[in-house]
Parts: sequence; structure tokens; C-alpha cells
Amino acid sequence: MKKGEAVPVFKTLPGPKISRLDLGGALGTPQEKIFVCSGSQVRGFSKKGKQFLTFDANLTENINAMHVSGSDLFVCASYIYNHYLDCKDQDYFLSGDKINDITFLSYENLPRPLPVLACQDRVLRVLQGSELAYGIEVPGPPSVLELYNKDGGDEILYGTSDGKIGLLQIGDQTSSSKWEIDNDKKKGGILCLDTLDIMGDGVMDVLVGRDDGAVEVYGFDSSGDPTIRYEHVLSESVTSIQGGCIGKEGYDDVVTATYTGWVTGLTTEPQRAEVGPGDEVKMSKEMQTKVDALRAELESLQVQVLQGREQYHQTAQSQTAVSAVPVFSINDKFSLSQEDASYSLSLEVQTAIDNLLLQSDVPIDLLDVDKNFAVVSFSECDSEHNGNFLLATYRCQANTTRLELKVRSIEGQYGTLQAYVTPRLQPKTCQVRQYRIKPLSLHQRIHSIDQDRPLNRLSLVGQFSLAEIHSWVVFCLPEVPEKTPAGDTISFYFQNTFLGTQLEATYCKAEGHFKSDNISTISILSDVLSKEATKRKINLNISYDINDESVSHTLQMIHPKLEYQLTLARKVQLIDALKELQVHEGNADFLIPEYRSILDQSASLLEEYKKQPAHLERLYGMLTDLYIDKFKFKGQNVKTKVSSLLEILDHYDLNTLLDFFNDV
Repeated sequence: MKKGEAVPVFKTLPGPKISRLDLGGALGTPQEKIFVCSGSQVRGFSKKGKQFLTFDANLTENINAMHVSGSDLFVCASYIYNHYLDCKDQDYFLSGDKINDITFLSYENLPRPLPVLACQDRVLRVLQGSELAYGIEVPGPPSVLELYNKDGGDEILYGTSDGKIGLLQIGDQTSSSKWEIDNDKKKGGILCLDTLDIMGDGVMDVLVGRDDGAVEVYGFDSSGDPTIRYEHVLSESVTSIQGGCIGKEGYDDVVTATYTGWVTGLTTEPQRAEVGPGDEVKMSKEMQTKVDALRAELESLQVQVLQGREQYHQTAQSQTAVSAVPVFSINDKFSLSQEDASYSLSLEVQTAIDNLLLQSDVPIDLLDVDKNFAVVSFSECDSEHNGNFLLATYRCQANTTRLELKVRSIEGQYGTLQAYVTPRLQPKTCQVRQYRIKPLSLHQRIHSIDQDRPLNRLSLVGQFSLAEIHSWVVFCLPEVPEKTPAGDTISFYFQNTFLGTQLEATYCKAEGHFKSDNISTISILSDVLSKEATKRKINLNISYDINDESVSHTLQMIHPKLEYQLTLARKVQLIDALKELQVHEGNADFLIPEYRSILDQSASLLEEYKKQPAHLERLYGMLTDLYIDKFKFKGQNVKTKVSSLLEILDHYDLNTLLDFFNDV
């Protein structure tokens, strides 16, 4: 940076997409050598731009994570970790789930350096050589790792794709958690982390970049707990963040790079305006010069755009014109949110989005998202004839490059959600993205289940391979790795984010066992697995062990949610009548405290009710399925009694409901 302007030092020629960048150099010297990876190749550049290294890792997959330390190079493809020393093979490890990031610990008390892998199954894997030393369970899928102290030490920062941040102290045999920041405000996932003592109190602060454009700086209070000090929101996802002194000496800066390629600097240098005579705000000369330069640059860009547009029209109308579809990339994420049991779909395009069409062949609810400024309209669907359950169009404002949507699915109903993205490009073009809605779509991976719960069991025996039954589990449940994990027997654990019921899946060649405290989960699994086996002409021997106590256990878990939703619905129904009474009487003093409270909270009650469409119907549907499934396993068809169940739900009482379920 010279006089506030960014001056290029060097540029490489256009080439393959760069997936990772890291700084390295001899240990104990400034880390100013630049390492980048493209495909399975790693290249090294000096800070003047001279290329001094080209190394091909000869991997069958592209490198998606890299770390450089002295002569050590650590690279990871989707499931494979490789360690090279002076470009020669050292260690190799096959992970049980997708690797998202890697870092490397080296400190005095450590017998040998420790690589740490961030894996999609909510585990950080600490390696010793080519062996797994131990795993650390974290509260979400870890997306990024960063050393807390860049000079060494035994502490690692992690960020998760569901927006949580934590600090761990790592030893060669054990680890301990120092602190954790939950994502209570439902912000975006963590894409990048860095540390810098920006507060000047001798303690490293944490710089955070999120996929919703939020940039945060966390400091520490007197008790050592992290507290947010600064926050700024950019219009695009923050793909990289670094702290340091870039501009004026003595003032720290936070530099970010965003998805479409903008590099932005946030500075601690005071940007005050001076107040002159007559209270007119005057800019400093330096600031005025910056503003004038930006205006001139903007005018120059507008002229270039107009010239480019004219040139395009002339070319398009010429006799030799060739039609070419403009290429654009989409950065998308479809993930289950544990807090409200909904799927968050974020779509980001490198140019402004014109409109987005959503189409689904399964019943799903579209939930409100405050961050969206697009206008949504719905089209009528005829699910019987064309299989559409949802057709919605989002019309975006002029400069919208990012959209975030929320949908909630129904377990047992599975299919595909499709997003048709049309950007503001000429000629008009559109890209389609498809997202699988799985049969047990509201289940999320956990590390273990409570074996003391009343569990129902489903067992399968048949002539199927381990890869075949694993592909069926992938088809049924989210967050399961596509690649069959190593080993003869595989176990996964899940929790239903809506109800809190649990599921254990353990399977091997020719055998599969599933345990859940919810009969409906077992019923869905049984139906889908037998369908998948029939498609492949595999005979299955299916057996069940149903625990009747599990039904009342599940009803007890549904009870607080159902009671809350019924109370909310009743309050919302009363609001209009109470407001009319208030207008008629002139005030609300004559009302009982309960009704006065409903009037006072009317705005928040209506907002909450609007944010949860069909919540009550969803719970009614779950209870109906539970009732039908309970008797299905006993060989009885009770669909004719569903109307009686709905009558009981209209005058809900838990004990009456329990009696109805237990009445054969």
C-alpha cells in the first residue's frame, strides 16, 4: 500500500483455479514465501513473484486443504492426508469422513509435530505419523482451523459451518476445551479465522469471516471469556481474513477478500470529519483526495461499461455473430440448522441475480428470512398431475448477489428441491442446482446416543455388500460420507433436530441393525430400505423388536412443543378481538392481566406465528404417523380412527392422548 493505494507487486498468468494459499519459509525466519495449490499441484513463489517450486502430489483428487511449515508440506484431498518432507513422501492417512482443513502443531514439550485434520463428521483428528492418535468431538462440522499463536503453542482455533467458534488446547495424548462461542443469533457459517492483538492489551484477539458477509473481532474480558468488540457486514461471503499493519504505521487493519474478488480493508485509524463554522462537516484534505480519486475511478468504470455494452451490441448484430452462453459460477450451501430444524439454502453469484425459481416435488414449507430483500411470489401447484408441491419465484433488487432461503421438510417424504438461478447477464442464461431431500432429512449426526431410552430395533439380513447397504444409508440420511468408510462394521449416530429423538445405524456385509426411540423413524427406514433392495432385486429378511414404552416416551417429547404451539395459536386468534375491544372501550385496563399481556406482546406473537407456518399441522402429522406406525407393526390398520385422534388434539390433554394411544 502506497499513499492509501494498492500497488500490484506481481501477477501470475491466468491458469487453473487456485484452491488454497499459504505462507511459508525456513523456520525462525519471516514466512514470506507464497505457496498455492491448483488441482493436485503445489507451486511456490517468492514475494517478488519468482516461481521456485512446482510439485505434483500425484493425487487422483484435487487438493482442498494445505499447510506449509519449514520443509514440511501437508496436503489433503477429500478423504486423503499426505505429508511430504522436502517433497518426499513421509506419512499417509485415510480419513473416515471428508477433510475440510488442516493445521500443524509444534512446540517444546511435544515429542513430535502433530497434524490436526478438521473433518466433516464433527471430529478433529490428531495424527501421529500415519496413525490416528485421537479424535476431538466438536459441536458442528469444522470448516476452518487456525493456530491461536502464529509463533507456536498448543492452542488451536476452529470454526464450524453452522457458525460456532472454539479454542482447544492440544496435547499428544489428550485435549481440553478453553472456550466456545455458540451461534445464538443464527449468523452465517465460519469461512476464515485469524488472530491479532488489535485491542493492544497484550492478548491475541480473534478475527472472524462468515459466509453471510459478517466480519467480527472478538476480544477477551478480565475473566478470559471472548466478547465481541467490532462487527461489520459486507454484501458477500468473506472467503479470507488477515490482520496486520498495512496502511498507516501504528494503526492495525483487518483485510478481507470476498467471494466475487473484492479486497476490503477495515482500519483502526480514526476517520473523523472536522466540524467548521456554521456546523458544516468538513473532510480532511487526505480524505477529500481519497473521495475525489474514488469518484474519478467510478466515472472511468462507467465509461468502460458503456463502451463494452455498445461493442457487444455491435458484435451481436453483425453477420458473423456467434451466440455464446455467458459462464457464471454459483457458490451454494444447503445445510440443516439444528436450532429450528430447517434447511438453510444460500446462493451466491459473481454478478447480480435477476430472479430465482424454486421447484420441489416433495411437500416443503418456505420460511421467512429477515436478510432477504427479494420479492417472493407463489404459483399454484397441481401435485397429482405434474408432481409439483412448490413453485416460488424470487425477484431480486438491482445489486443482489446473495440470497438466503429457509425450507422445512417432512420426514418420510423425499425427493428433490431445484433452484433455477438467472443472473442479470445478456444473453439471458440460467443454471439449475439440485438438492436432495432425504427420507430422514431432519436427522443430524451426533457422537453417541442415550442407550437408556426405550429403543425399537430393525434388523436386515440379505445378500448385499457393505458398499450397497452404505449407499442405502446415504440415500436415507444426511451428513453421511458418500465414500464407504474403512473397516468391516460401520456405526453412525443421529438426532432428530425437530423432536430430539435418536437413531443408531450399525451395519456390515449382509447385515444391518437400526435402533431408535421413535417408531416412525424405524417405519420410514423399513419402507425405504426394502424399496431400495427391491430395485436391486435383493431379498431382505426384515425383523422388528418394538418397544411399546417408546410411544409414550415420544409423546412426552412432543408434548412441550405441541402445548407451546397450541397456546401460541390460541393467543394469535384472540388478538383481533382484543384489539377491537380496546378500541371500543378506549383502553385495555378492564381486561384481565393475561389478555393485557397478549395485547402488549401482539406484534412479537404475530411475527413468531408468521415465521412458523404449518408448525401445528406438522406436529399433528407426526402424531398421526406415530399412531398409524404403532399399530402397523402389530398388523392393525387404524386409519379409520385418525378422525378421533384429531378431535382429541383439538381439545389437547396429554393424559387423554396417552390413553387413546394405549387403547387397542
